[in-house]
Amino acid sequence: MSKTPPESRTERRTRVTVLVALAANLVIAVAKAVGGLVAGSPALLSEAAHSVADSLNEVFLLAALRRSRRPPDRRHPFGYGKERYFWSLLAAVGIFVMGGCFSFFQGFEALSGDAEEKFSGYVAGLVVLVVALLAEAASLMRALYQVRRQGGGVDGLRDPALRTVVAEDGTAVLGVSLAITGMALHMVTGQAVWEASASLAIGALLVFVAYRLGREARDQLIGEAADPRASGRIRALLEAQPEIDSVEALLTMKTGLDSALVAARVDLVPGLDSERVEEVAVRIKRSIYSTVPEATEVFLDVTDRLARRAHESPAATGERGGA
Repeated sequence: MSKTPPESRTERRTRVTVLVALAANLVIAVAKAVGGLVAGSPALLSEAAHSVADSLNEVFLLAALRRSRRPPDRRHPFGYGKERYFWSLLAAVGIFVMGGCFSFFQGFEALSGDAEEKFSGYVAGLVVLVVALLAEAASLMRALYQVRRQGGGVDGLRDPALRTVVAEDGTAVLGVSLAITGMALHMVTGQAVWEASASLAIGALLVFVAYRLGREARDQLIGEAADPRASGRIRALLEAQPEIDSVEALLTMKTGLDSALVAARVDLVPGLDSERVEEVAVRIKRSIYSTVPEATEVFLDVTDRLARRAHESPAATGERGGA
């Protein structure tokens, strides 16, 4: 039975980042919930729901980090790398249901005028939000620091777990800022519409973030192509081989964070016997493995272009042309 490969340094850093975010969100969720109940603040309760959703999502991400490292087996011969994308999709659903929908509910309830106002607890609520803002900002800085260490930009956000943490923490900082603004304006003007608007804005923000994260996870689960730069290197390597006359097709698909499947249909030069073809195929696969480490599975389909064209001709397929 295959053993689980040891955890890489990057994976350890990602796990620490997720744990930091989980600890911050658990403490903040309790503080926001207590403050929201005491103050009767819909914006603060919306933020509490947001933090609960984020905490649950961090648990999903920890499961993704652990389960995606399992080695290939008979049922999953290409490994479990796509577990990360599945759990990231669940995290997006959690943000939408637990965060976005509850925030909309709180906003509409505040607009109806049925919510009881307790301004005596608003000062404590604002203090809770300021502390939450500092904690969320610290968690966000930790996540952005790791993104920068992993190359920054798109390269630094390849890991869906890290990308989800960055999105959650960034949204949390903006959401807390909206809640503080809404509560402060409610206290100054006495108009609940400000706080209700803050709750609705937080809900819209969470729904948007959930949609973006869900769409990215969906694309990767369906079967997203490998990075174009990696595909370009593979194609250039194949075309540079003297035994290859042409590259008829090159297909790639990500099977995990650092793994991809490569299938190429190539037309070899005439005159190669079967043993020579086998040697060429083995050499080409080794070259691809060394040039593009993420190409963990490589399949070469040797085809005869002239024979294939004859097979696909109108005479072979039964199609009729001409006048």
